[in-house]
Amino acid sequence: MEIEKQEMLSKVPEVTLVFWIIKILATTLGETGGDAVSMSMNLGYLVGTAIFAVLFIGAVIVQISAKKFHPVLYWITIIATTTVGTTMADFADRSLGIGYAGGTTLLFTLLMASLFVWYRTLGSVAVATVSAPKAEMFYWVTIMFSQTLGTALGDWTADTAGIGYGGGAIVFGTLLAVVAAAYFWTRISRTVLFWAAFILTRPLGAVVGDLLDKPISQGGLALSRYSASAALLVLIVACIFIFPHRPATRAH
Repeated sequence: MEIEKQEMLSKVPEVTLVFWIIKILATTLGETGGDAVSMSMNLGYLVGTAIFAVLFIGAVIVQISAKKFHPVLYWITIIATTTVGTTMADFADRSLGIGYAGGTTLLFTLLMASLFVWYRTLGSVAVATVSAPKAEMFYWVTIMFSQTLGTALGDWTADTAGIGYGGGAIVFGTLLAVVAAAYFWTRISRTVLFWAAFILTRPLGAVVGDLLDKPISQGGLALSRYSASAALLVLIVACIFIFPHRPATRAH
């Protein structure tokens, strides 16, 4: 019975309101933290990407090697995906000259391809099934693409579309509210709605992060990237330790 119970438990957390709160905080931290390394420290997007890629790969290896769900380890890995996603998207959009539209299109294609291959290989992309190493690999690769896409999409909306960081936050916040309404009042696949919400939290975090630390002349609040990142990290840690976290359970 104990073995059967362990097999039913996912290596990712149960999706609750607290999950989404921490996810948005983590994506915002990814933006301010990534910018702190690449811009405030003047290391550049390429070096910043290399640093965070090493942290991301290390976190994923530890996460997959773990025998059961660990909230702290899981959220460290999520934060690693948001920071590497920030610097990677900025490197592609700005240093390589792809532009926000090109970067968004490329990353959306990679994200959809990852979900497609995952589904064709394992038969499901539901997060409650993420317990075996192969499923975890697909999960983290998909998340990395979604985090990178979110940065490019957030910048495209705020800058190219010209609606600003506050306007971008309203747009993505509204889209998340629509997804939440669909969850409660429609029969749309819960798996589809989860990934839609998961993807949308990243551009929301990106524009909120930019709103916090960009200069006032660019529509931001000009807060220190270091202090903003520290405050977000404190909030994440508080949510992890104050609220209970349980692993998602597979449906019978």
